[in-house]
Amino acid sequence: MAGHSKWANIQHRKGRQDEKRGKIWTRIIREITVAARAGGGDLSINPRLRLAVDRARAANMPADRVKYNIDKATGSVEGISYEEIRYEGYGIGGAAIIVDTMTDNKVRTVAEVRHVFSKYGGNMGTEGSVSFQFRHCGQIIFAPGVSEDRVMEVALDAGADDVITDLDGAIEVLTSVADFEAVKNALEAAGLSPDDAEITMRAENPIELAGDEATRMQKLLDAIEDLDDVQEVYHNAEMEAGTP
Repeated sequence: MAGHSKWANIQHRKGRQDEKRGKIWTRIIREITVAARAGGGDLSINPRLRLAVDRARAANMPADRVKYNIDKATGSVEGISYEEIRYEGYGIGGAAIIVDTMTDNKVRTVAEVRHVFSKYGGNMGTEGSVSFQFRHCGQIIFAPGVSEDRVMEVALDAGADDVITDLDGAIEVLTSVADFEAVKNALEAAGLSPDDAEITMRAENPIELAGDEATRMQKLLDAIEDLDDVQEVYHNAEMEAGTP
């Protein structure tokens, strides 16, 4: 089925993440810590930890640093305890925003998130105020030019929920959280290497922003992502490529 054009937005987000590469390791370490503490340090039985370690490898984190943080989280080394907290709110033009954090001081974190929303023209909401507009799922993206028929055949056989071809030719495979790894592994085994693959909160009803609204929204998102305790930011705004 046809969908909204997402490729430019995905590339834009990746580019901004690359500019902030120094913070990526910190966020990955927190995710490894929480995943290992919750499900143990054995990658074979802890899918959340496997995904975090995959992200660490993609970010070129040394294997010994990954192991150290797994050991720290599972009790071999004394460490800090992190708490996962989700905040919801509205951005420019009524766009919905979800902010996932990991923090050792939730009083500090909520104050910082609330301040950024207020300073940049957004509004903090209550729990559940916008999350109903998102779907918690696996999302696997292929760049324009990959065979739609081949992706669809392999993905659906492996248990994917849907395969969407966007307006620009990018292909989006959607899965349940439980089936994400199996579908991703099947695609890779078939020689189909995705450009992006993650468990995400996917916006169900995107809002298009342009001009000044897009610029202001990007400033708000950048300010949120710059907060030390923020792990992930999800939103339903689709903005022009090249929005400053």
